[in-house]
Amino acid sequence: MIRRTRIAVLAVAATLAAAPVHPGLASAAPGFTKQTLNFAVFIGPDDNVACNIVGDLYLPDGASATSRVPAVLTTSGFAKSKNDLVDTAEPLVREGYAVLAYSPLGFGGSGCKVTMDDPDFDGKAASQLVSFLGGAPGIAFRDNAYREPFPPLDVVARDNTAVDGIVHANDPRVGMIGSSYGGQVQFAAAALDPRIDAIVPMITWNDQSYSLAPNSAGPATGVSTTIPGAMKLTWAAGLGVLGAINPGPAGYAEEPSRALGCPNLPAELCTMISAGIAGYPSATDIGYLRNNSVTTYIDKIRAPVLLVQGQKDSLFDLNEARATYDALKRQGTEVKMIWQSWGHSDTVPAPGEYSAVDPRNNYENSRILDWFDHHLKDDAVSTGPEFAYFRDWVSYAGNAYPAYASASDPDVGVPRSFHLSGAGLTTQADAAAPGLQTFATGPAGLPTSSRPPDPLSRIALPDISIPGTFARWTGSPQTAPMDVVGAPKLDIVLSTDRPPNGSLDDSLVVFAKLYDIAPNGAADLIGDLVAPARIVDPSKPIAITMPAIVHRFDTGHRLALDIAGGDLNYRGGLVSYRVSVESGPGQVLTLPVVAPS
Repeated sequence: MIRRTRIAVLAVAATLAAAPVHPGLASAAPGFTKQTLNFAVFIGPDDNVACNIVGDLYLPDGASATSRVPAVLTTSGFAKSKNDLVDTAEPLVREGYAVLAYSPLGFGGSGCKVTMDDPDFDGKAASQLVSFLGGAPGIAFRDNAYREPFPPLDVVARDNTAVDGIVHANDPRVGMIGSSYGGQVQFAAAALDPRIDAIVPMITWNDQSYSLAPNSAGPATGVSTTIPGAMKLTWAAGLGVLGAINPGPAGYAEEPSRALGCPNLPAELCTMISAGIAGYPSATDIGYLRNNSVTTYIDKIRAPVLLVQGQKDSLFDLNEARATYDALKRQGTEVKMIWQSWGHSDTVPAPGEYSAVDPRNNYENSRILDWFDHHLKDDAVSTGPEFAYFRDWVSYAGNAYPAYASASDPDVGVPRSFHLSGAGLTTQADAAAPGLQTFATGPAGLPTSSRPPDPLSRIALPDISIPGTFARWTGSPQTAPMDVVGAPKLDIVLSTDRPPNGSLDDSLVVFAKLYDIAPNGAADLIGDLVAPARIVDPSKPIAITMPAIVHRFDTGHRLALDIAGGDLNYRGGLVSYRVSVESGPGQVLTLPVVAPS
């Protein structure tokens, strides 16, 4: 275990005691200044790949060598830029933090190809920006035609930090924050750089092979499985297109080499997308994705982590955050977790949840500011509950605090079993009636439903499956609200019209889905979440862990379970099967149910 000892709160050199506020910054708004800079970084396994990074440096008024402030480093999501970080940076700088907001490699004016948050590339780039915040010379240049050197930064609070007995002089007091692609890079940087004091990764992945090709049937360590799952067609295709077009003509003109091979993206990513669309990712593809995932190097994460994940996120679901949380907890890394309302499937936060306007009166902003104030300013402020989750059924005005429930542990629900009974669901095992439902999987893995594409899930399109391609079990109307918080689990036994030969090419792929059926018959796919299961041997009992949800089945609503042979957003199995599922007490759906409050 890495031991961190803070030796000095501020290390201010006597020679800088009379230094003025940092020079050369153009005024942006009352309370802070902002200037665009370029940074020369050297990355790669051998530190021999030169890249230019563009970023905006925000400094609060009054920050100087004699009045130092802590710093926060932030970068954007995939295919975005520093310009998308204004609402992240301004609330922080107004709270007295220096902020460096930068465009990630390959996007927003930064050079080189995208490297998918690879620690050897994106992680090392972030680490060198930490060095800039600590006053390292020769890294920053003014954003002008002359690329004038920018003087070493002298306004960030510094510690002399001992890590396992090794003292890191001029260690800047620095945290990181960012969402999605800008979330994972924090892990990549913190794994390499012990100078990072606290991180806030939001809506990001644990294992990118699960994110893009999940197999909910396991067996799994966290979310990682030994058998590849079903490719997320619409998300994978969007990833490739966005990655290729976002440098724009100017970016390709400046670095024509970025257009070669897989445009602006690593060749491994194009190979993986092609293989997944054709069938399933190979072991090499999965290895590449996992190399760029915190699950591979989580034992190196020692900075305190405030983990934030979205309940409406079909790209990086709640199970990924839970896997990261559990691993950090086991190894003794300080970690807390928030499940927010919004994510990649719905990017609009609930009122009073997350906003650059009056951040202290928004639940998530105040939790984040308290996290940084505690770890970067040494303020004696609480960092909040161990676990909190948003309940969209709770009415409130203003701050979203009343809609958040908190707990000392993420396992807040009590397991409640729903046995498959005929075409229904019952909580009484001895009342489960026999029955048989049969459906067909799509030919050549083609979709058998018409629901909206996942990246466009807010578009109102009907969610319809072709008759004969799914089986459904529907519960009775709720006599009282039922609140579910956590990952549903499904234990079933399937039979097929012929035995598979044991190969991945011949494997069976099915999709488990949970619906909330309103009294008027309208069926809502909860969270737009699907649990694909690739099954090599369907003759054995199958345990499916579905994506975690936070959902209230209100009075009069009914729970429904579908097992389908295809889904618009996924690549199904390469061969078509007729699949049968028998009802009975051994076929059970288990939900983690929380007592209503």
